[in-house]
Amino acid sequence: MVRIGYTMMCEQAGPRDLVSHVVGAEQAGFDFSVISDHYFPWLASQGHSPNAWAVLGAAAQATSRIPLMTYVTCPTVRYHPALVAQQAATVQLLSQGRFRLGLGSGENLNEHVVGGGWPSVAVRHEMLQEAVGIIRALFEGRTVTHHGPHYDVEHAKLWDPPEPVPPIGIAVSGELSCRLAGELADLVIATEPGRELVEAFDRYGGAGKPRVGQLPVCYDPDRDAAIARAHDQFRWFGLGWPVNSELPHDLAFASASQFVTRDDVAQAIPCGSDVGAFVEAVRPYADAGFTEVALVQVGGDHQLPFLKWAAGELLPALREL
Repeated sequence: MVRIGYTMMCEQAGPRDLVSHVVGAEQAGFDFSVISDHYFPWLASQGHSPNAWAVLGAAAQATSRIPLMTYVTCPTVRYHPALVAQQAATVQLLSQGRFRLGLGSGENLNEHVVGGGWPSVAVRHEMLQEAVGIIRALFEGRTVTHHGPHYDVEHAKLWDPPEPVPPIGIAVSGELSCRLAGELADLVIATEPGRELVEAFDRYGGAGKPRVGQLPVCYDPDRDAAIARAHDQFRWFGLGWPVNSELPHDLAFASASQFVTRDDVAQAIPCGSDVGAFVEAVRPYADAGFTEVALVQVGGDHQLPFLKWAAGELLPALREL
């Protein structure tokens, strides 16, 4: 059975709403939750981008059962890996062991804000590999001094170490990232149901480890309204990771997605209130070998109706996958 998660989407809701949404997701019976970590929304119509780590701290205190996870945070440019280790350790303690650290090589959209340019994809993977090593060493309770090709760490130690050590996930989109995930991660993360991603992860050492996917959905009793909202806020979704990781700001995403039609969005994202359509959208993840799928309900002010509908209709149907 595929575990079904809920996404706190920082780009479409403010911090207090995000916390109330994850409380609702716990009450609705979702198996886990994830949170995006952005400095910018993809499109201005989404309208938000609070600090994910502050929200996680509040969510850890406001909930008691539902697991929490970054999906994903980039430990290479905007954050130094030693800082990510401290943040993750603190959230693990606040949540009493319910946290998983999802990492990725980042998007220019968020990382450009600290200046210094945007590295090539090969360099970003080198940085991620080095960052994971630093984070793991700190999680293990070691005092770390490190002078590497990308990072310096001087006599760092976590004085409140995580208990237990949070599992580390790595987001993948191709062969190189799958190799990193297979060799370095405790689980793999993806935003598309690619069987080839799962197979590559397994080939590089990931066999038997959890694999977590993510799927945008747009519930609304009025399907046309759902399609319009998904087009307004999520039409960027189909651009693909090679494009998404390089664009620098919301205006660039608006330009790149200007020719995406409502029909295009309706074909890519389940919209409306047909439970069967939502189940069929999740099925490719199950068929590809994913063990968990986090749903993203499009529209920050449409979470509570979705959660009520999910509790009564969607989740029971998805449990049968």
